[in-house]
Amino acid sequence: MLKGIDLAVAQGELVFIIGPSGSGKSTLLRCCNRLEEPTSGSVVVDGTDITRPDVDINRVRQKIGMVFQQFNLYPHLDALGNVTLALRKVVGKTRTEAESLGLRALTRVGLAEKAKAYPNELSGGQQQRVAIARALALEPRILLFDEPTSALDPELVGSVLKVMRELRESGMTMVVVSHEMEFARAAADRVVFMDHGAILESGRPDKIFARPEHARVAEFVATISRHA
Repeated sequence: MLKGIDLAVAQGELVFIIGPSGSGKSTLLRCCNRLEEPTSGSVVVDGTDITRPDVDINRVRQKIGMVFQQFNLYPHLDALGNVTLALRKVVGKTRTEAESLGLRALTRVGLAEKAKAYPNELSGGQQQRVAIARALALEPRILLFDEPTSALDPELVGSVLKVMRELRESGMTMVVVSHEMEFARAAADRVVFMDHGAILESGRPDKIFARPEHARVAEFVATISRHA
C-alpha cells in the first residue's frame, strides 16, 4: 500500500526507484499507467490527469510504454509480429505501416536481423529487447521498466542495460524499478528510495549511494554494497 507519494518526473529524466522487496516500488510504477487503480490522489501525464473517469485509458497507455520482468511475448508470433500487434490492433496501422515502425523499433534495440525469429529461438536477453521494441513501436512519451533484468541470466543483463542506456541518451523519459545498482549509479539522473509504501529519500545517485541522509537508506546501501 502506498502512502503519501509525491513524485514528479521531468521530460528526458531517468528516475531509478530502489528499496527492499515489498516496499511498493512496482505498485507505484503500475499506478502510473493505471494497471493499479489509485484509491486517492491523481496521476498527471503530459498535463492530463489519467485518473479522471472520462479519460480514454487505452489512448493514454500508448503514451506510457511498460516493460515487465516477464517478457510476455506471444509464442506463436515472430519478433516482428509481437512488436506490430498493438500497432495494428490498437492503433489501427496497416500491416505495411506497422511493419515499417516495428522494424525501426527492432533496429533501435539491435535485433533487426531477428525480426522473423520466434520467442523460443531467442535468448532471454533478446526476448526482453523485443519487449522493449514492442513498447518503443508505439512511440511513447515515457517508458516504465519493472525489474527488466531480474529474469535474465547474469551474462544476458548487459545487452538489456545497453539498450536502456542508449534510450536515455536519446532523451527518453524513463522510470525504472530494478536491483541493478551499478546501472543506477552510472545512468540515473535521480534515485528514489522507497520503504513501506513511502518515499524516504530522493536525490542524485552520488548522494543516495555515498551520502544518504536517512538511516534506513544508509542501512540498505551498506547491505547491497556488501553483497555486490
